[in-house]
Amino acid sequence: MAADTALHALVPDSSAIHAHDANFDGVRMVSGCTDEHLQQLVKQYRKRPFVDAELWAGKVQRAVLANTTRRIDDDALVEMTGLAVEQIHAGIDWHNDRTRALHERRDDSLSLRSSKPPPRSSSV
Repeated sequence: MAADTALHALVPDSSAIHAHDANFDGVRMVSGCTDEHLQQLVKQYRKRPFVDAELWAGKVQRAVLANTTRRIDDDALVEMTGLAVEQIHAGIDWHNDRTRALHERRDDSLSLRSSKPPPRSSSV
């Protein structure tokens, strides 16, 4: 896709967190080669649910990662993220729930692999 022929659109996406500018949080730029391609991408993103807690989790994570050398309390997070304490806690809960589910799926996958009998060796 050549830069001069690309078409762009902004779509809502609660997983999109800008590295430094909170004004760009919650929106993602998509690029298509043709108007039809761009419309397919926009349609695909519009089907994805916008989860407020996911957005809040990203804002909290950005603040924490930018301040790894100090302890951050709720008041500091409110100031850094622009969120209310309830939103901060909901974002943290969302993140913890997703992380826990990911670990459980990984553990289930590992236990399934280890419970299979080893392949039989064929004798010649």
